[in-house]
Amino acid sequence: MVAPLNRRRFLGYGSAGAAAVLLGTGAWNAASAYANPVRGANPFTLGVASGDPTADGVVLWTRLAPDPFAADGKGGMPAKPVRVEYEVSLDERFRAVVRRGSAIATPELGHSVHPEISGLAPDREYFYRFRTGGEISMVGRTRTTPVPWANPRELNFAFASCQAWQDGYYTAYEHMAAEDLDLVVHLGDYLYESGVGSNKRGVTVEDKFTTEAADLARYRLQYALYKAEAPLQRAHARFPWIHTIDDHEVENNWAGDISQEDTEPDQDPAVFRQRRAQAFQANYEHLPYRHTQMPAGPNVRLYRRLPYGRLADFTILDTRQYRDDQPCGDGTSATCTERFEDDRTILGAAQRKWLVDGFSSSRARWQVLGNQAPMGQTDRDPGPDVNVWLDPWDGYVADRNRVLAAAQDRGVRNLVVITGDRHQNYAWDLKRDYADPASATVGSEFVGTSITSGGDGADMNDDGKAFLAANPHLKFFNSQRGYVRVNVDRQRWRSDFRVVPYVTKPGAPVTTRASYVVEDGRPGVVEA
Repeated sequence: MVAPLNRRRFLGYGSAGAAAVLLGTGAWNAASAYANPVRGANPFTLGVASGDPTADGVVLWTRLAPDPFAADGKGGMPAKPVRVEYEVSLDERFRAVVRRGSAIATPELGHSVHPEISGLAPDREYFYRFRTGGEISMVGRTRTTPVPWANPRELNFAFASCQAWQDGYYTAYEHMAAEDLDLVVHLGDYLYESGVGSNKRGVTVEDKFTTEAADLARYRLQYALYKAEAPLQRAHARFPWIHTIDDHEVENNWAGDISQEDTEPDQDPAVFRQRRAQAFQANYEHLPYRHTQMPAGPNVRLYRRLPYGRLADFTILDTRQYRDDQPCGDGTSATCTERFEDDRTILGAAQRKWLVDGFSSSRARWQVLGNQAPMGQTDRDPGPDVNVWLDPWDGYVADRNRVLAAAQDRGVRNLVVITGDRHQNYAWDLKRDYADPASATVGSEFVGTSITSGGDGADMNDDGKAFLAANPHLKFFNSQRGYVRVNVDRQRWRSDFRVVPYVTKPGAPVTTRASYVVEDGRPGVVEA
């Protein structure tokens, strides 16, 4: 843990400014006065990416960093704006270019660019690349979604989370990149704030990587370490991604304006908000977000909806920024009654209203909630007590009950929650009220394991044995590393739990450990 930050270091929240944002999106014309090309080194060391696809476009991303591990976090770039050109084509040899333009990479945003492309054809594959100073990036592939009123035959996607660099190699992404997918959803813990001096890869790192990230330069350096990994770059370049965050993009188990109390009880909330602002900026600089996800100091709007025709709506949640502090001092408890209090929230009133109103307005066959921490009850005690973790939805029971009741009462046809955080695979039923053994099943949840976090893992462990004994709604448990591959059509949802046997050395094979389905109009999970 880093030493507490001095409040006097911060005289207000840093801001990239509206001009830098618009230049980076390509919304303003890239005037030649900003043409300061980088020469003599590859500036595209962190790869390329696309994200938040729509029926007529997508946002593209890259960050110029010829020296990605520069200790000052500036990537080896001069303190000058640089013009970055982009092309979008129907073919990967760029003989049929359909969009061409430029955006300005500014030092205020770490020389990242986020050009938002529009006017593309729906449900179609495209290829893209960037150019600056005579250097050309790797080629990325992306895909638009069907028009909102279309009724596509199927959707193929994967979801993943939790990729602690220090815990192993990103072999799972090598296998994900070989899949036939329309998109990828990342559910948080893309980055871990902790130093990586001690790591399960068995490698020695420079001292600059051993401290915890707490300011913009150090967060940038941590993202560079992660994004330099070739398997992750390949997976980004292969599909458009939809992102949200969990806790480790800022700090473990943070809640709203509150730092993790068990390790930093005396930290000034103003100092934590400054840290959060810098963490949010670094997150924006390294991922394919639209300008609507650009942070304003310590605040950012991450909850949003993305339709996939009338087959599915992706409703992406933010369960960190608006929550109350965890009850009963965080951790686990079998006796915490505070978690049942009616006014406790994990979503905040505004986001909850937005979510519930969306249940009524959506016409999608499948309502997909992109969620950070498990929604279903995780009882850790097979006996009569209910012993749960207090950081996920188990610490906010009233909010969970309101959301699940609203889904049933407002006629959501198929509610499926996809979740990260736990470093374990689950398939389970969502109950309207877990305190009532006869409560109706109103939805389904698939919790995906980590890419690396936790190390090699195991098919079954003591947690799994206890969970299966204590939670009759839990149908499947596994604690290996990997991701979840999903195929959705008009009749059923199928989740394939794709796992690797180890991550502490490269080259692991991938297998499908189990597959579970949800039938259209029948809430609850069933083994395929």
